[in-house]
Amino acid sequence: MKAITLTLLTCLALFSMVVAQDKSKVMVMEIKAEIDPRMLRYVKLSLEHAETIKADYVIVEMDTYGGVLTDAKEIVDLIMDFKKPVWVYVNSDAASAGALISIACDSIYMSPGASIGAATVVEGSGGQAAPDKYQSYMRSIMRSTAEERGRDPRIAEGMVDEKVIIDGIKEAGKVITFTTSEALKYGYCEAKVESIDEILRRNRISNYDIEYFHLGYSEKIIAFFLNPFISGLLILVIIGGIYFEMQTPGIGFPIFAAIVALILYLVPYYLNGLAEYWEILALLAGLLLIIVEIFILPGFGVAGVLGIGMTIGSLILIMLNNDFFNFEFVPLGDIVVAMFATLGGISGGALVLFFGGARLTQTKAFRRMALTETQDKGDGYTSNFNAESMLGKRGKAYTVLRPSGKVMIDGSLFDAFTRGEYIDKEEGIEVISTESSTLRVKKKTE
Repeated sequence: MKAITLTLLTCLALFSMVVAQDKSKVMVMEIKAEIDPRMLRYVKLSLEHAETIKADYVIVEMDTYGGVLTDAKEIVDLIMDFKKPVWVYVNSDAASAGALISIACDSIYMSPGASIGAATVVEGSGGQAAPDKYQSYMRSIMRSTAEERGRDPRIAEGMVDEKVIIDGIKEAGKVITFTTSEALKYGYCEAKVESIDEILRRNRISNYDIEYFHLGYSEKIIAFFLNPFISGLLILVIIGGIYFEMQTPGIGFPIFAAIVALILYLVPYYLNGLAEYWEILALLAGLLLIIVEIFILPGFGVAGVLGIGMTIGSLILIMLNNDFFNFEFVPLGDIVVAMFATLGGISGGALVLFFGGARLTQTKAFRRMALTETQDKGDGYTSNFNAESMLGKRGKAYTVLRPSGKVMIDGSLFDAFTRGEYIDKEEGIEVISTESSTLRVKKKTE
């Protein structure tokens, strides 16, 4: 009896293993927002995850009015290169770039009342039709994608170009937007369905596991920092941190904040393929030139101007999907947004520094980090040298004084500052007064 029971249990276990192995793995990803670098990264990670879990089918749940053409084209390439079937479920709208992505899928399913089409490229700023070079590019990829998936390329082209005429389907002056029933009639939809489960049943898939792909917390943070408004705020922190560290050297916190903001600015754009190596190097080179101009070279000349130009230019370029200064397919709206985010962040930083700098030095938090009070002799403070004996003493600048630094007098080093003038290293100096343990000096006159 025990032997029979053991045999039955073994058979059940084997049967369960076979059933589990026969289960189809279905991964669902959602395109329910604007097509932009964030969506591109989401789709890339989704398909990578589908490969990792060895999904048998990928279903795209679609509801979007479109977005950036270049990002949509990269999504199309990812979908068409994927080895397993990719089906799209148009749950409401697949307009513009959404229509292109839908056509790239192996099968299209639409819910009642859904629509697909209206793929004319428009300017992001005003909603007007973009120049013909954009329309021509969109027509070509719509046509080639439709051909690859066995759909009528003329219809795909008619979704973009209002000049295309298709007897019985489209007249001049309008672009094609199909309802679910129209898409079914003309081969741009396999079936009208009301759920993903219905799609699977129609394909005779009854034993399956569905997994919805969602971004992890780290990826959500990366997507958050790709927002142009957040990028502008990060630029503000970078500028402000560098400024306050220069004003009160040695504190450490402002420059730490600036470095963290710079990392948070660069990493998301780099991971999304927007920030190229040369753009990052140009930004770092620009910041380095500004530092050299401030701390090494006298006055404000070529290095400073070039540094500012490289810094601003690279901050803008990092946000744009350009191909080494090729902006042919970068929408004007994206360029305007990137410029406003960058210049807005810099201008905002300047305003904060101008209006808020003085107030910041009066806060308790700032006083805990920096010395803001004068250490007068009457309050019990003393210096390491006889103040009276130092008046009129002459020596030379041991470091550049801009306006503070160190001077050498009678073989000893002292902290010193000027009245605002620049004194180069090794130039002669003369002590004109003392403040606490610091000498106030001027350039020595013969």
